[in-house]
Amino acid sequence: MRDIRAIVTLPPYAPFAEEVARHPLCAGIRLNTVMPIAGPPSGVLSRLASLEVPLWVDLKARQLRVVRAAIPPFTEVRVSHPVRVDVPALAFFGDGREHARIVAVDGDRLILEDGPRRLVGPGESVNIVDPSLEIEGTLTDSDRAYLAAMRELGLRGVMLSFVERDEDAAEVEAALPGAEVILKIESPRGVDFARRMGAHHGRGLSKAAPEIAPAKGSGLGKERQRSSIRRLMAARGDLYVEVVRPHRILGALRDVLAADPEAIVASRLFNSLSRGPVPDCADISDAAFLMTLGYRTFMLGDDVCLARDSVISALNLLGAIATELR
Repeated sequence: MRDIRAIVTLPPYAPFAEEVARHPLCAGIRLNTVMPIAGPPSGVLSRLASLEVPLWVDLKARQLRVVRAAIPPFTEVRVSHPVRVDVPALAFFGDGREHARIVAVDGDRLILEDGPRRLVGPGESVNIVDPSLEIEGTLTDSDRAYLAAMRELGLRGVMLSFVERDEDAAEVEAALPGAEVILKIESPRGVDFARRMGAHHGRGLSKAAPEIAPAKGSGLGKERQRSSIRRLMAARGDLYVEVVRPHRILGALRDVLAADPEAIVASRLFNSLSRGPVPDCADISDAAFLMTLGYRTFMLGDDVCLARDSVISALNLLGAIATELR
């Protein structure tokens, strides 16, 4: 099993950043922009860009997130975009493990009838799994601030959450000419969009653009700077919730890879290592299945990357699984 590599999510102030960047499987760093930082984005971006691996700035865009703390039941939750949806509808929290019934919507206010019976904090993802859902707007104020800083610093690597239409990526490309955009597929509408993109490019997106993660120490070449480049990512964190019936994640993973043979697969990887040093058998089998399916680039999510030991263990385990499958 050749050419397995990883994009690692790094907390903005991780003291182990340089060690992770030197790992032989590390082909890029992801900055999750929902994480708090001190001062303007340019400071953190400059520091992470100096690690000499590609930096990917994950913009939240149309992904719904809580913007003000609330304590259900019988409360309102404010989210990052105004929405329209037929009520009653279900809102899912906690990676789909908790849900609440929405009884009314007023712009960016979701009026909940019941749980989850805990504090719902700012930054949490909210999934409203309903075909009538319409989300107004694309980029948030935070997204625009990061794009402005990236343009000033000459950075081009963007991940864009919840892409469902061409206009989502076009808005980023207008704000950051020459952007290299990884389109995160996180919903059935996103999967449909990926299928259309793949069909438009005939044999897949990878035929239309250079490789996603260049070797360590290399920069973007002149060809890569002249025009925008798009890639796909099967972002399983939200996608697994959004497909509603769990087994449908398999078809979604196949469809994204068919649309872009160089697609990245992300999230729900090796989460058992965030709880202890011994990985679950299911985590090992999951990564092996994804490799067998054809994925070669894996993005490690927030949970497993918060601590040095867990993220290094995850990288080592990914390499060991690839070796075992040779």
